[in-house]
Amino acid sequence: MEVFADFHVHTGAAKGRPVKMAASHQLTVAAALDWAVRVKGLDVLGLVDAVCDPVLEELRALWQAGDLAPVSGGGLMYRDALLVVLGAEVEIRISTEGAAHFGCWLPSLEAAADFQRWLKTVQRNTALSSQVARTDPVRLADEVHQRSGILVVHHAFTPFKGLLGCATARIADVMPLDAIDALELGLSADADMADRLIEMSQLTFLSNSDAHSLPSIAREFNVLAVEQRSFAEIRQALHGRAGRRIVANLGLYPPVGKYYRSRCRACGAVVASGRCPCGSPRGVVQGVWDRIQAIADFDVPVHPSWRAPYRYILPMHHVPGVGPSTYAKLLDAFGGEVRLLYHPPSEIQLAEVVGEKLAARIAAALDGRLTISPGGAGRYGRVLEA
Repeated sequence: MEVFADFHVHTGAAKGRPVKMAASHQLTVAAALDWAVRVKGLDVLGLVDAVCDPVLEELRALWQAGDLAPVSGGGLMYRDALLVVLGAEVEIRISTEGAAHFGCWLPSLEAAADFQRWLKTVQRNTALSSQVARTDPVRLADEVHQRSGILVVHHAFTPFKGLLGCATARIADVMPLDAIDALELGLSADADMADRLIEMSQLTFLSNSDAHSLPSIAREFNVLAVEQRSFAEIRQALHGRAGRRIVANLGLYPPVGKYYRSRCRACGAVVASGRCPCGSPRGVVQGVWDRIQAIADFDVPVHPSWRAPYRYILPMHHVPGVGPSTYAKLLDAFGGEVRLLYHPPSEIQLAEVVGEKLAARIAAALDGRLTISPGGAGRYGRVLEA
């Protein structure tokens, strides 16, 4: 069976307390689970703040209420509709150049609670997301794997907290590649960009949303081939075992991502190198494209034969003219948004729902016929025409 999965969703607030400081307080556990099923049509959702104190409390309450149930092979099933993967996002200082975020996935509530007890020995505040841990990546991987978990490099190429984006030019200088179960490409990167690095040939890619709000859930997602929805099947798919595999990574066109090109913080101009001509002291944020240019081993991507194809998508709210009412019409007509993006309807089918003019624009967006002003310095790129 093919399943749609977004493994990187934050929690803005739990038990009335903030969890991920930069995330919307409307992004609660209950709201995320409902939105993932009802609006996005996902089959698997990863909650990367699950081991934070108030989030773990809410998950236990959902378990006791019968809304979450354990699955044979690991994971929790939400109302027979959604497999929930429990995780943590942990920050580790890598070098004088920067720190990096890692995703730690656990197979059960018991394993999550046990991992949290260890985190309390290396973190000052386990109530908040993405906190610095006084440890190193090798020890972190060992602690995760001791609990039958999965370790993922989060948003690997981003300029803020990306392992290859700001902390090191080679993963092997920091940790063994076989300690990593998967690498998340992150906003502004795709498989063609990543596979210009020789190390990537050993790693499975994921494309996740890193959602900080309800609408951004499944902004990027994955399609997996598994026998059933469980933690063990996901692990098999990440390692390409027994016929389980990643079928496709679906993500934004890299220029739409908010860290694609190096841009001036002040005026927003694309800056090839050095300081911006505007002279602002605020500096330039290095873009993912520019970073990969600097550290790449190959001029063109070299994909391993087993690499899943990377498909470009543009979430409907990025398409000019698609507002809340139109979005609701599209969902009513075609189901959850991930299915609409993975199995795009024809322009004729779209026209029956939203009219010919907007249907042509949506079809062009789904087909990749776009002109984009590239993003950078924390600003998303814009669709200029479609």
